[in-house]
This record gives sequence, structure tokens and C-alpha cells, in this order.
Amino acid sequence: MVRFGREDGPSEEKPVTVVLVADDDADIRDLVAFKLEQAGFDVIAVEDGQTALEQARSRQPTLAVLDVSMPGLSGIDVCRMLRADPATAGILIIMLTARVQEQDVEGGFSAGADDYVTKPFSPRELVSRIQALLSRARA
Repeated sequence: MVRFGREDGPSEEKPVTVVLVADDDADIRDLVAFKLEQAGFDVIAVEDGQTALEQARSRQPTLAVLDVSMPGLSGIDVCRMLRADPATAGILIIMLTARVQEQDVEGGFSAGADDYVTKPFSPRELVSRIQALLSRARA
């Protein structure tokens, strides 16, 4: 597990939004984590579904970006498990995947995803979608 985040001075008291990023592709995982860290988020980056589930339960991130196809537990499995647990049901979830068939998108939403982003994707667009989802959730 790699943990990214800003090192703020002791005088800064603003709350930090924690985002969990789970993708078995290290290049994508690191790119997403880097872009989110640049945007001011505290990022927990993991490579598989089981670790994503464990980190979501222990760290309680505000939002999770889950790759659909990961070894072990898929992003869909993790999404369903997070939604089924009252302690994690409120975590916002964005599915990130190369699967673009209508049935795949429907599967992500029926599992409880709040948004669905297909690969290839623009990192800037992903950050914008995350910010928009967080704004709507806080309203």
C-alpha cells in the first residue's frame, strides 16, 4: 500500500478529503493518486480489492475510485460490500474501468456506484467528476 498526501504545516486546520484509489495497474493507480494529491486530496492507493475493502473499513475515506477488474475481489464486489455495511455505506464510489458495454455500466450502478468512468480517461476529467460528486454530496 502506498499512501500519498500533502504535508501541511501545523497551522493549517482545514479538513482533508481522503480518497481511496484501487487499481491493479500500477501506472494508472499512481497517475490517479498523483493527480488527486495535486488537487489537494489525501490519497490511499492500493492494488487489489481485498486491500481496498480493508482500507475503506479502517480509514473511512470520503470517496473511493475502484477499478472494476482487479485480482481477488473485483471493484464491483468491493462496491457491493461497502454498500451492504452501514459503517461504509456512505462512502462515495466511482468505478473506473475499460468495460464500456451498457450491461457493464448498469452492473456498476446496480452495485451502488455513484459514477462510472471508462478507460482511457482524462485525469483532469476524473478529478472534476470527483470534485462535482463531493460538492453534490455536501449540498
